[in-house]
Parts: sequence; structure tokens; C-alpha cells
Amino acid sequence: MSGPPSSDNGYLADHVEILLDSYRRALGRPLFADLDSSTATARALFFADFAILSSGTESDPLFSYANQTALALFELDWATLIALPARESAEPAHQSARAKLMAEVESAGFTEGYSGVRISASGQRFMIEDATIWNLVAADGTAYGQAATFKKWRHDF
Repeated sequence: MSGPPSSDNGYLADHVEILLDSYRRALGRPLFADLDSSTATARALFFADFAILSSGTESDPLFSYANQTALALFELDWATLIALPARESAEPAHQSARAKLMAEVESAGFTEGYSGVRISASGQRFMIEDATIWNLVAADGTAYGQAATFKKWRHDF
């Protein structure tokens, strides 16, 4: 991907389309309302008040997208995010449980209601609650990785 979502790159509308279409196909409902253009939809998703992140298909998947809410929550800038293995969003003690969950999602297509501890770049722990995780798959069947979204998190657990 080319740089952080911005007007210069259409807020990564092609990737956002895969995120939203995959969600719709997997769960049978929209995650986010489409606006009058793909760029407008991608811009609105980038500035949405819930977190959304995705990771790629590498053997140790790297993050491939995060909206502004997720970047702030994980205390990351775009360049750092896309160089970070997604497993590192969990503390080392929780990484094997996270890997098991992601393998289950790969097999089932999605999961809802997930809660788990994550860690920001500064080491601040927080609990994500009621997350949905799904496989990113284009209409032609090409796999692009996995994504997660959540509206609830807390630091007081």
C-alpha cells in the first residue's frame, strides 16, 4: 500500500472495498454504509469512531491497514503499523491464544463477540470487547488476510 490513507491515495479505497465486501459476504450484513463514492466511503471509515485493522497473508502477517481510531488506540503511526507483525498487538503471553483464534477464523470465515487483551506501542494494556474478526477475500476468491473491528475497549480491567 502507498502511504497512510489520505486524499492523495483515495483513502485506500481499493483496500477498504475488500474490507467491506468481505465483511458483507461473511456476515450477511454491512459493516459500514456505502456513501456516494468509494473514496468518500474510505474516508469516512478512516475517520470512524470505531477501530478497524487488517493484516496480510505473509507467513508472519504484517498489519496492512488501520483507521485513525485504531492507530490512536495502539499508539502507532502508519509507517510503524505496516511494518509490525499483527501478532505483536498482543503481549507475548497472549500470542499463542491469538494465533489459535486467527486459525479458527481462517477456517470458519469469521467470529463475533471476541474479547482479549492488547497492548499499545507504549506498553499500555487494554481490553478489546465484542470484536468481529473475518477473512479478507475478494469476490474472485483471492485471499488478502484478515481484519478485525471493535467499538468497545477499556483500560480499567
